[in-house]
Amino acid sequence: MPYEAPTHTVERSLRATTGAKVIAGVDEVGRGAWAGPVTVCAAVTGLRRPPEGLTDSKLLTVKRRNELSQALLKWVTAYALGHATPEEIDDLGMTAALRLAAGRALEGLPVRPDAVILDGKHDYLGTPWQVRTVIKGDRSCVAVAAASVIAKVQRDKMMAELGVEHAHFGFADNAGYPSPVHKAALAEWGPTPHHRLSWAYLDALPQWQHLKKARSWADGSVPEIEGQLGFDF
Repeated sequence: MPYEAPTHTVERSLRATTGAKVIAGVDEVGRGAWAGPVTVCAAVTGLRRPPEGLTDSKLLTVKRRNELSQALLKWVTAYALGHATPEEIDDLGMTAALRLAAGRALEGLPVRPDAVILDGKHDYLGTPWQVRTVIKGDRSCVAVAAASVIAKVQRDKMMAELGVEHAHFGFADNAGYPSPVHKAALAEWGPTPHHRLSWAYLDALPQWQHLKKARSWADGSVPEIEGQLGFDF
C-alpha cells in the first residue's frame, strides 16, 4: 500500500519555535499485549535523510522491518530503550508504566534531549520534558518512525527469548499479544511469570482467576490510556 514518507517537519518547527537542538522521537510497543513489558524507544536522528522505506513499524513486513531496523541502528545519531515490567504495569497502571519506560529510554540517551516528539495524542510524559504530541507520528515524523521500528524489533526479540521456556504460548510469533495459540495456552496452562495479572483477560478464565491482581491504581485519579484490547502485531 502506498504511503507518504515521514519528514522532519515537526522537528524543524520545534527547532524554530523553541530553540531546541537535540530532539528525540519516542514511540512504544507492547501496550496491548497480555504478556511481556511495555517497551519505549527514544531515537535522535537530526535532519539527515533516513533509510529508504522508513515508516510506522506496523506497515512493514517482518522481513522488511528487521532489515530496516539493522539499517537504523547504524544510521540514527543515538537511541535508547526503556522497559516497564509486567509487575510495574500491574502495580502502576499503563499510563504510569509508559511514563516510567519512556523516562528510562530518554535518560538512557547519551545527551539529554531539549524536546521530545511523542507519538499519539496523550502526553504521558509530562514535566520536566518539553513534549510535542503528534497523532500518527510514527508515520509522519522521521525520528518517531525510527523509534517505532527499533522498539518493535527489539521487543519482538525479547519476547522470542522469553518464549523459549514457554513454548506453548507462541511468544516468538505473537509477542505476547492475544493470538489464538496464546489464548489456548492460557486456558490450559495459566499465566506465566511474564503475564500482566491485573488485566481483564483473566475474568474469562475462572480456573486461573485467583491469580488476578487488584487494580489499586484504577481510582479515577489518573486517566488511563487504553491498551488491554489492542492488536498491533
